Amino acid sequence: MRIVLAPLEGVMDHTVRELLTSLGGYDLCVTEFLRVSNHQLLPPRTFYQLAPELENNGFTPSGVPVRLQLLGSQPDTLAMNAQRAIELGSHGIDLNLGCPAKAVNKSKGGAVLLKEPQLISAAVNELRKAVPKDKTLSVKIRLGWDDPNCVHEIVDAIVQAGADELTIHARTKEDGYKAEAIKWHYIAKVKERLAVEGKSFSIIANGEIWDVEDAMACRKISNCDDIMIGRGALASPNLAAMVAGISEKMSWVEVVQMILDYRKVQVIGSKGHHYSSRVKQWLSQMRRSYPEANELFMAIKKIKDREDMITALANSIRK
Repeated sequence: MRIVLAPLEGVMDHTVRELLTSLGGYDLCVTEFLRVSNHQLLPPRTFYQLAPELENNGFTPSGVPVRLQLLGSQPDTLAMNAQRAIELGSHGIDLNLGCPAKAVNKSKGGAVLLKEPQLISAAVNELRKAVPKDKTLSVKIRLGWDDPNCVHEIVDAIVQAGADELTIHARTKEDGYKAEAIKWHYIAKVKERLAVEGKSFSIIANGEIWDVEDAMACRKISNCDDIMIGRGALASPNLAAMVAGISEKMSWVEVVQMILDYRKVQVIGSKGHHYSSRVKQWLSQMRRSYPEANELFMAIKKIKDREDMITALANSIRK
């Protein structure tokens, strides 16, 4: 079973990918989306800004391959930018059909395309022509816009157009991120139907994987080939390594030290000035896995200055 790091927009930038993959367990990373539109071929610098790993043959410093994700609805534009990404070193191409953000959907990107299987088919077909057969073409979807039973028509469009694998976030767009709305069993239905039709197709399950038990339950219920971890990777930074059976859960002191070490990565990154915001973002998620996170979050929530944040974090583990 492969473990994939999810492309959480606004969160999983290259600095976070570097940090999390260094903890072990991940087999693949997918980038935040690169929006393409207006029949425009983006310049190489745009790809390098999103994925500096391209300058390292498409690998994170710890050797995990990175796949670039595209978002858009124009088949020709997706194809030409996919070709460029491959030429620059991306380990395959992923098409985003799952983003539920209103701003993205209004510009005809992400989950809104789930309403148009014919357009999905056209986009994947053009991408397949642009992406060499020895490079993976994957698609990330939700179960549908508001009806999970629509997933079968969506999957058919993707499979028949020539994609290699599919990530299914087991909720509809309308479900948002409601924990109680998770529907892993729909993935099992997709797998079963494809098997009956004699189609061998790799499916990655995504959604509500917060700990090792969730990962095992997801795989059992969904009958998936692989899993993708998103917010759970923020709540428990070495979750992938735990699922893979190569390490135990990090202690709280180790977690805080990791956040402190992260400043060394971020200071050379494009978002170095966001260090304090990122720390708060992480601690907010970590409250789910570490009781100490809530106390620390309350203590630092008003801090904005980077150096003040570093001091507060260091002091918290000296007690």
